[in-house]
Parts: sequence; C-alpha cells; structure tokens
Amino acid sequence: MDESAYEMYHQAQTNAPCLSFDVLADDLGQNRSEYPHTCFLVSGTQSDSTQTNNVIVMKMSNLKKTLKDKEEEEEEESDDESESEDEEEGPELEAAMIRHSGCVNRIRATRINGRHLAASWSELGKVNIWDLTNALKAVTDTKSMAEFVKNDTVSPVFQFAGHQTEGFAIDWSPQVAGQLATGDCHKNIHVWRLEDGSQSSWHVDQRPLAGHTASIEDIQWSPNEPSVLASCSADKSIRIWDVRASPLKANMLTAAEAHLTDVNVINWNRNEPFLVSGGDDAQLKVWDLRLFKDNKAVAILKYHTKPITSVEWNVNDSTVFAASGEDNQLTIWDLSVEKDDEQIDDDMNGDLPPQLLFIHEGQKEMKELHWHPQIPGVIISTAHTGFNVFKTIST
Repeated sequence: MDESAYEMYHQAQTNAPCLSFDVLADDLGQNRSEYPHTCFLVSGTQSDSTQTNNVIVMKMSNLKKTLKDKEEEEEEESDDESESEDEEEGPELEAAMIRHSGCVNRIRATRINGRHLAASWSELGKVNIWDLTNALKAVTDTKSMAEFVKNDTVSPVFQFAGHQTEGFAIDWSPQVAGQLATGDCHKNIHVWRLEDGSQSSWHVDQRPLAGHTASIEDIQWSPNEPSVLASCSADKSIRIWDVRASPLKANMLTAAEAHLTDVNVINWNRNEPFLVSGGDDAQLKVWDLRLFKDNKAVAILKYHTKPITSVEWNVNDSTVFAASGEDNQLTIWDLSVEKDDEQIDDDMNGDLPPQLLFIHEGQKEMKELHWHPQIPGVIISTAHTGFNVFKTIST
C-alpha cells in the first residue's frame, strides 16, 4: 500500500474470520474528525466445524492518524521514548463474545429506545435477535468484562425458524423501530414487526413476499419510505416492494434482467432516489427509481474482474459509494465526475473509469464494507484476513 494515500490505516484480526459485521451507533458525537477515533462493531464468525462460532461485539479505540507531515516525522525522529511505550500508545481492540449456533451468514444491528440489538442469520436456517447491552458494557469497562465472561451464556431474545433453510438477506428498517426483513435461499422474504409494547417479541408474517424465483441475496429497506424495501436475487432481478399490500401484490417495480447473472448486493442512497447494485457479472450499476420500470441503469461501472461482494453509499456524500469484490479490491467511486464524450465505454484503451476515485488492496477474499456513519470518510472492511479501518486522502 502507498501510505501517503491514507490519512488513517489500521488492521485488526479476530480468532476466526468475521465475514459480516455492522457499525454500532455510539454517543461519542456526530461528524467526528478529531483523532484518535473510537468505533464499535458487531460481527459474526464463520469457523470450521471444530470451533465454536460467536457474535462478537468489538470496541476499536485509539485509532490514530497514520499520515504524518514533515514536522511530525522530525518530532518522531527526535523522540527518545522506548518501543514499549510506543506499543502502549497503539490501537486497542476489546471484544466480547456471544456463542452462536452455526456460522453467522450475515448480521445487522439496530437501536431501539437506546438499546442495541443485532439480528443474525445462521447457516442452520434460524434468525436470532440478540441484546448487546451487556456485551457493550463489557468492552468499555474491565469489571463488566469480568462479569460478562463469568456468566458466559447469552441467549437470543427472539428466534425465528420459519424459513426452514438458510439465508443471507437481512435488514432493519431505519424508519420503523423493530421492523425487519429476512430473505432465504428458497426465494422467500418475511417481514417482521415488533409487537406493541414489547422489546423482545416480534410478529413474523408467515406469508412470504411473492415474486422472486431464486435465492434472495440482499434486502434493503428504503431510508425514507417506511413501507418500502428493495431486494435482489440469484434470478438476476431487483424488486421494489410496498409491504402495506398483501404479500402476493406487494411487488411494485421490477428490473427483471438487472444483471447478467446473480445480483449479490444492493444499497439505497439516503438523499437521492438512487439504488446501487453489484452482481456476479462484476458490474456495478446505479438505478434511478423514477426510471426503474424501463429496466435500464443510469450508470454501468466496469472495473472489477470478479463478483461484487458489497456496496454502500457514503452517508455524507450522496454522489460517492464504495464497493468490494472477489478480486481482492475495494473501490471508491464518485458519480459527480463526468465522462468525456470521446472516452470509450468499454475502456479499450486500458484507462481507468473517470468515476473511479480510489482502489484499496491488501485484504484477501473481501466480503463486506461499511462507511462509519459518525466519522466522515472512514471505511471499515472485512475479509478472510481480518478487518481494515481506514480513511483515504480523497475521502
């Protein structure tokens, strides 16, 4: 890596690969820019059959700026502090583990009345809801950690086994507290609603949303419309649903041939009526929902050479998004950069697409990325080789 291209860059490893994670909202403030940074995550392991799987709540702290100007470098050279003291000033990782039955296919977090909850998809075909309150206390307080480890057993506050097969698609609604959607490998999507007056019981509609013909790969609730969600599938389609309608009639809009093959991931733009998708065809596509019925993307971005594994818009810049692929690359794109009229679409000259802002490498088998919603420009990514936490000079 070119260190001069990163304002901050840190790595972290866990006892087993965590191929899905989510950022936990904290009370340390919005739009933080002052170093060192602290962030809280929840992740889930995918261990082999000889190891126990866990939901892991993590606190990454003392994440210092790594890009140094000339003055800082001179100060470092003249500093006589010992290596041991330098190590003490390095980044820190605290982790609290909750035993999980089966590998964690995907995990997503929400906050309801100040309480952090996470929903995990198990390879055993069950969806679990976890209360992360005690685990979060444990990673911030030594005494609470000792008590947490001593008790050792945390059970799900709710569990749903109605899918009857495993799945990967899962998302909490940002508009309706406790509203969840889960999709499985048998094409079924179920909508969950928190029961009135309860914080530990959900009503799961047993009637699946009807429309897809193959495995549901990803689900995303609209950031602005409380009853609208989007889904993508191995049947090559992206569908928009209004859950106020009956499950048989909820499918409002469909891009039937959204990608050449499986559509793996989708993400809503918070400020514009755009959706970005990534598929097994290695293509990234941006969709304008006002033109969705025409089945034509407003932008097709080609750079990755293998299936796309994650996409997410920058929460602080509605023209920027990041993507990762099985080609071990994470890319950052800026759609505000316009292409020259003379530029060849299929990139025959070998030039990089003008919208491609940054390429991050160094992780093997990248699976998921998230922008930190409270620290502008910071991206966290996970792979078989562990986590990266970084901020580029261009974001």
